[in-house]
Amino acid sequence: MSAEEFRLLRDHVYAHCGILIREDMKFVMERRLWPRLEALGLPNFAAYHRFLRYDTRRNAELDSAVEALTTHETYFFREPVQLKAFTEEVLPLLQQRNAGTRRLRIWSAGCSTGEEAYTIAMLLKESRLFEGWEVEIYGTDISRRVLTTARKAEYGPSSLRATPPEMLSRYFISLGASKVRVRDDIRAWVSFGHLNLLDAESCLLVPRADVVFCRNVMIYFDVPARQRVLQVFSDKLVPGGYLMLGHSENLLNLGAAFELVHLRGDLVYRKPELSWKVER
Repeated sequence: MSAEEFRLLRDHVYAHCGILIREDMKFVMERRLWPRLEALGLPNFAAYHRFLRYDTRRNAELDSAVEALTTHETYFFREPVQLKAFTEEVLPLLQQRNAGTRRLRIWSAGCSTGEEAYTIAMLLKESRLFEGWEVEIYGTDISRRVLTTARKAEYGPSSLRATPPEMLSRYFISLGASKVRVRDDIRAWVSFGHLNLLDAESCLLVPRADVVFCRNVMIYFDVPARQRVLQVFSDKLVPGGYLMLGHSENLLNLGAAFELVHLRGDLVYRKPELSWKVER
């Protein structure tokens, strides 16, 4: 891959979804995209770039390129400190605030293979705060491949490595051979859809949410792309709604209109409640 081919492909991927491939990742890009050239019978990366720009199959191939360039490694009950604060401090507040509607909506943005969305559903079930409520958890991701896994809801040891034993026995069905499936009543609260967070038109289809989880996703974006995604989250959160980022992520120097909330067990971000009565 020449320097010019790298620049063209990098810029094309960035314009599509905001994922920034650093200069020092040229070798990684070359290694991960080369199987796509072989699958399409293309001789070099210049031909691959032309394919992505002009071929009638370019949109599907662009999805394949993004899938090849991104990592989707995740697991159930990831970052337990934050999940504990969410369960013990945020959920009681949401139950109190939404008592009138008895409806709760949570968006797992960049949900990968679905472990986070199902973890949230299990925590809601464990809390017993929302029995009889209308609960909806939306998982979205730019990769159609990982969404297929999410909808199937079958997982192996890698996904379960941080799952407490009591949760494993309570919310999963054994399929033998070290594989399990998420119980149907948990799956009933969760739905999945394909979404590019930088596609404003597609984001219009996402309903307003009480909480947005977007953990370890924006690490792929540069500052302008992060700002655009944060604006989407602000638009989709109800006033007073919570934004849960990964512990290695923050909103410093992004100019985002979120306030930092000091819970007893963790720090989270929240959309200000200033216009709650007007917008609700």
